[in-house]
Amino acid sequence: MTTSPLWDRPSVVGKNTLTELSICGKINIRGSVDNAHFLDSATQVFGLDLPLEPNTLASSGNSTCYWLGPDEWLLHCLIEESDSLIESGRSKLATIHHALVDVSDYYTVLRLEGPDSEILLGKACPLDLHLSQFPVESCAQTRFGNASILLHRRGKAPFFDIQVRWSHAEYVWDYLARAMKAL
Repeated sequence: MTTSPLWDRPSVVGKNTLTELSICGKINIRGSVDNAHFLDSATQVFGLDLPLEPNTLASSGNSTCYWLGPDEWLLHCLIEESDSLIESGRSKLATIHHALVDVSDYYTVLRLEGPDSEILLGKACPLDLHLSQFPVESCAQTRFGNASILLHRRGKAPFFDIQVRWSHAEYVWDYLARAMKAL
């Protein structure tokens, strides 16, 4: 079983909570939004429309797809489905310029919940995380201190998922855990 560098860390629980989510399948998708055949084929393979607006996402069933750029997305799916989705995608998209890469063991997802979540993230993240500027179900690639992250606001009550490379997972975790204790 694949495990992240945080596999043995217990959740940090208190007024705010920090947990690592279970591993899921993650597929980086590249292709042209100007190619209707690419978009239609991707919808058929992944079971959802790729989000086309910056800082948005689309969900269907057990899958969520994050917009990363004009020609790039990150699909989350069940870990046991990632290989078959990539195989199906490569088959369906064989005649179309595209790229599908399994990055399941490249990122981990941390969940930060609690009344101080915006403040805790704001200590090292340059985004304005106020609900009026970063609404529910929005996402953005940004920095958290020295780490690149993909941040997803999950609910009105401060509730965020933080996707971070495994190589920076301990750094982000330790930073947030210390900041939580300091509040």
